[in-house]
Amino acid sequence: MHPSHFAATTPSKPAVVMATTGEILTYRDLNRHANQGAQMLRGLGLKTGEHIAYMLENRATFYEVFWAAQRAGLYITPISTRLTTGEIDYILRDSGAKLFITSLGMRDVVVKLSLPPGIPCLMIDGVAPGFDSYERSVARYPAEPIADLAGGTQMLYSSGTTGRPKGIKRQLAGDAFDTPNRYYQLTRKLYGFDADTVYLSPAPLYHAAPLMFSTSVQSWGGTVIVMEKFDAEHALMLIERHRVTHSQWVPTMFVRLLRLPEPIRRRYQLATHRCAIHAAAPCPVDIKKQMIEWWGPIVHEYYAGSEGNGFVVIDSPDWLKHPGSVGRAILGDLHILDEHGLEQPPGVTGGIYFANGPAFEYHNDPAKTQSAYSAKGWSTLGDVGYVDDAGYLYLTDRKAYMIISGGVNIYPQEVENVLTAHPQIVDVAVFGVPNEEFGEEVKAVVQPIDMALATADFASELMAYCRERLADFKCPRSIDFDPELPRHANGKLYKRILRDRYWQNRDSRII
Repeated sequence: MHPSHFAATTPSKPAVVMATTGEILTYRDLNRHANQGAQMLRGLGLKTGEHIAYMLENRATFYEVFWAAQRAGLYITPISTRLTTGEIDYILRDSGAKLFITSLGMRDVVVKLSLPPGIPCLMIDGVAPGFDSYERSVARYPAEPIADLAGGTQMLYSSGTTGRPKGIKRQLAGDAFDTPNRYYQLTRKLYGFDADTVYLSPAPLYHAAPLMFSTSVQSWGGTVIVMEKFDAEHALMLIERHRVTHSQWVPTMFVRLLRLPEPIRRRYQLATHRCAIHAAAPCPVDIKKQMIEWWGPIVHEYYAGSEGNGFVVIDSPDWLKHPGSVGRAILGDLHILDEHGLEQPPGVTGGIYFANGPAFEYHNDPAKTQSAYSAKGWSTLGDVGYVDDAGYLYLTDRKAYMIISGGVNIYPQEVENVLTAHPQIVDVAVFGVPNEEFGEEVKAVVQPIDMALATADFASELMAYCRERLADFKCPRSIDFDPELPRHANGKLYKRILRDRYWQNRDSRII
């Protein structure tokens, strides 16, 4: 199905409810504004297969722009609001966007952009130099469907946690505009999405998972509750107030939820909440166990990427039998390969590859595309892990983050999982720093619940805490403190920003 169908069958039903303002966008209004937007896109000369980019906060208009471009057969690139002007400039030029849409709230960043010559630029809520009004531009056009409706798709850029973002492109299939994408039936089968779904989206909509899940909800005719910004207690309140049935999280949100005082955690009624989905970053075993104990066996995890080359899933009962696993593949066939491309047996760590999954390419970068494929044509997201005898996948880390100290491989995720379980820690990053004798040594940068804890004594306590739980060679040799780690709101940690502090004027393997 498609949101346009529900404009006819349930026109007054909310497609979007904004969590803080209470603004409601009904299916009737979503369809009307999307039709006007598609008419405007054609009026600006954009043709099927061309490209738009937009950078917006979480707001109802985000979906109006998305569904306008989707029904016009365009490639759609949402841009993170946390990027620098240089990063935004790169994406606009690399994508070949024929239109850029933003909001007045982004003014301080976008007025510094070196925009490609001739690209139309529209702004919501007001205008800045070089921008025209989005609202006035759209209002000139009728709310009727365009004559040449076609199915478009997103072309997302990777988060750039280990280097410059990469545009992930899949060829348009030439389908009708209302043909469901491949995730449509998957969300019904795995998570029970339907017209009665009330989905809480606490993360930025420009990220792949919130965008995919929330637009899938709208394709089923459900309602999306959008948080303008994540707050742990507010999320619990919204589940109760809106009788939320489904939600999607990242592990750092779980940590913040669990750090709420017990009386607050128990204040809200969560009986309607029957499916909590999480991904985007590894979840420490102790954190997930606590979430299942609190919310019950409703926690679902998946491992996948914007590349869409594979999909691995696990529910709570299976996870409790295989703690730490991200599940078994339901899209693509898993293979673990060593650095020479040789397949590894169960229990042996190597690069994670998918065979027989959908193909993808990195836009304008054939070398990166080639590097993502093995000699057999299997594709990887660059992660490292192993499978057990039953085919359950366990993530070890990103290949680029592996620490090599004295010739021994150390995977930071294992250390991060231990330190994150400490009750006075909010977030942690572990990576290698220079060591003259061993090449690298293990460093941890920790975000405590209170920076008053950032003392040498607490650092020593944390190192001892780690040594009690892990082999000594894996544990940090030093710990620094930071009031907030550079973690993207999509849950991914920009570890390269931290690591660069310690690798200035040295060769760093993270590029």
